[in-house]
This record gives sequence, structure tokens and C-alpha cells, in this order.
Amino acid sequence: MNKLTIKILIGLFLGALVGLVLPPLYQDGFNWLNQYVFDPAGSIFLRLIMMVVVPLVFFSLVIGVSDLGNPKQLGRMGMKTIAFFMATSVISLSLALAAASFIKPGNPGLLGESAAEDYEAADSVPIMDTLVNIIPENPIESMANMEMLQIIAFALFVGIAMAVLGDKVKTVKTFFNQANEIMMKIVTFVMGFAPYGAFALIASALGEAGWDAVGSLLSYMLTVTGVLIFHLFVVYGLIVYFLGNMSPFKFFKGFAPAMTMAFSLSSSNAVLPLSMKSAQENLGVSRQVSGFVQPLGATINMDGTGIMQAVATVFIAQVYATNLSLTEMLIIVLTATLASIGTAGVPGVGMIMLAMVLTSVGLPTEAIGLIIGVDRILDMLRTSVNITGDAVLAVIVDRSEKKRGAIDEDGNATEAS
Repeated sequence: MNKLTIKILIGLFLGALVGLVLPPLYQDGFNWLNQYVFDPAGSIFLRLIMMVVVPLVFFSLVIGVSDLGNPKQLGRMGMKTIAFFMATSVISLSLALAAASFIKPGNPGLLGESAAEDYEAADSVPIMDTLVNIIPENPIESMANMEMLQIIAFALFVGIAMAVLGDKVKTVKTFFNQANEIMMKIVTFVMGFAPYGAFALIASALGEAGWDAVGSLLSYMLTVTGVLIFHLFVVYGLIVYFLGNMSPFKFFKGFAPAMTMAFSLSSSNAVLPLSMKSAQENLGVSRQVSGFVQPLGATINMDGTGIMQAVATVFIAQVYATNLSLTEMLIIVLTATLASIGTAGVPGVGMIMLAMVLTSVGLPTEAIGLIIGVDRILDMLRTSVNITGDAVLAVIVDRSEKKRGAIDEDGNATEAS
């Protein structure tokens, strides 16, 4: 475990200690610190990370696609990526539904009148609109608004065009390579502030949630946490061992910096620069594969969020004394899997997706108020699961492409198809 990971873990521990202990002892003191120290420090750190997300995703994806050169290889990697993400989504959702149905974390009337807590669910976007909106009308506007699917689509077009033109755009390709190096160096600078940002973010989140919210929803939280941990270490561990030919210990050790940072940031997009850096430098994933798989995964792969949605839906159904049929559970799996496509990897997005899932099985969306008080805490852990799934696939695709000779051991594209 490297020094950065250790420092971030220390920051998380101290932040959790302050967030849980200080408010009961001195609420006014915590409120002052949260307003003038924790919240500003956390926001600054998050802004520093988000500052490089769009340019890094765009430059790295363009470079990755242009370096591949072979359209067949790009199509093959795309099919592998989507198929893997869909498969792991189904696995994670099935595990969550089974665990929640067996443990039964919710009881009728468990939280009494708190079920009426106000929650205004955001309108969901129809799946066909999502597919149409993948193509940007204005790429610059898409970058300004951080529309990740549209950014990825535009980067794919630019990368393919550069691959076709070859040496004619050699100067442009050099610019993209150097710009990508600059972004990665900025990430290194920003990570020096990571332990302090992690401390501030966790202290603020736990301090605002409080012991009462945590205690009343302990069964729900433990169920979600248990499934997330099982999926993270057992399911992903087995997948990376059998399909990626890599020791799970080596994988988790190498990817630990990104996992710990994801825990504090609660945003797949925000932690993406460090995720790619860890995969390339610690796991040996080529820049081409990392630059293609991980940005795409940050947008469409949300196993951790799916686990929360499945457990939360069963929990809410149990609170309202509603039995979910097998058909309704299959609808949950289908809806949650499709909802993850094109949903921004930002903090709290799981609530929007959950509203879609609840609506699909006839449960009231206002019931989200039951769990929203502790969602920020669970959001941290499920984001770690989300980005780890992206790295697992990056390892698998990288090994697969090197085995068939499409990418050499140094990560350079070959003519093999």
C-alpha cells in the first residue's frame, strides 16, 4: 500500500471520527467548522478533480482510439466492454435482490411518519431519448455541461478520423499526446491535497447524517454494505483472477488509491483521472485500453449503484408491506440496468435512478425520503465498487488484446486484427 493510500485512509478515519463524535458534543462547533472549513475544503478538492475530467477523458479517448487504428479492434473492444458491463450489472442486481429478500431489512411502519418526508424526484429520461442524445449537436456545449456520453461519442469520431488519416495529422496527434500528459501531471499535483479533501468530505457527510439516521436504518445500511463488499472482493476478485489472469491481491493493492479516493468523492467521473492513472501505472493496462474502457465505464457501468437500488426497492416495498413478485424483480433488474446507461457519474445520481426503478414496480417515489438521510454515506462505498468494475474490465480487455497480438507488451497497437 503506497503512501498516498495510507494518507487518504488516515484522512477518512479522522474525518469519520470528527463527523460522528463532534456534533453530539458540540453541535454549534461542528456547524461552524462545516460551514467554514469542511464544506469549502471538500468543495475545492472536488472542483480541482472535476477541472481535469473533461479534457482528460477527451484527450485520452481520442489517443486510445487513434492508436488502435483498426476499426475491427475498436468494435471488438466496444462489444466486450458493453457485454461485460451488462453481465456484471445483472449479477450485482440479482445478488442484491436475493440478499434483501432473505434478510428483510424493512418492516411495515418502521420509520413511521418519516415516510412522508419530502423528496422531489427528478424526471427520468426515456431510453430512446438517451440513445438519440448520444450524438452531440454542439461538442463544446457538451463539454461545458459535462455530458459524458456525448463527449465520448465526439472523441470516438475524432479518434477514428485521426486513425484513418494517419501521418497526415501527425502534428495533431502529437498535440493530443502532450495535452494528455499535461492532464495526468495535473492529477498528480491535485492528489497531494487528497488526504485533506477526504477528511473534509467524510466529516461533513457523517456529521450531517447524524447517529439517529444511521441507527434507524442500520439494517438497510448493513444489507447494502454487505452486498457491495461481497460483489467488490468476491465477484470482482474471481473475475479478475479467472478472466484477467491477475492475482486479486495484486489488483486490489494496485487499485487501492483510486478505491479510497472514490470513497471520499462519491463520483465516478471525479475519480476517473486517478482510476486511469492507477490502472496504467500499477496494473499494467495499456493507455489505449484504459483510455477507452474506463471513461465509458464511468458513464454506463454502475454495479454499486444498482445494488443500492435493488436493496432500497425491496426495503421500501417491505416498509409499505408490499410483496414483490418474480416478474417485478425482473423488471427491477431490467430497469436498473438500462437506467445506468447515460446516467452521469456524479454524487447522488443513484436517487434519480432509484425513482425510475420505484416507478417501474408501482412504489411511491416519495418513499425515497426514507433512505435519503444515509444515502451520502452509502454513495461513497458504491462509487468504489463502480470504478473497480471499470478497472477489472480494463485488465481483462488489455490481457485479451495483448494475447491476440492486437496490442504488444508495451501497449502499442499492432496491425493484428
